[in-house]
Amino acid sequence: MTTEINPGTQTTKGADAIDEAIARGIDFDGSPIPAAKLELYHTVMGLEANRQRSGVSNTMRSRIVRIGAKHIPQAELDQKLVDAGFAPLKEKEIAFFYGGK
Repeated sequence: MTTEINPGTQTTKGADAIDEAIARGIDFDGSPIPAAKLELYHTVMGLEANRQRSGVSNTMRSRIVRIGAKHIPQAELDQKLVDAGFAPLKEKEIAFFYGGK
């Protein structure tokens, strides 16, 4: 089964853009995502969906750090975490997300 899409009408912005492209099986450039890649992605996401969660706040902090590090300087993100009541950046997070910058 093939899915046709006009890449000009597909958005590449926002948190849902990737999920929408995966659901369509079409990359942002209009090319199909190979079946093996989709299958592996869905397998791993299925495993993740069944994983016991440690709490909403822990997951929120993890997402803030993972995504925030792409957009916010280290000292600023660290302060924002503390101001919001989260734990500050850990040494391993600093090394992983900011070590190569």
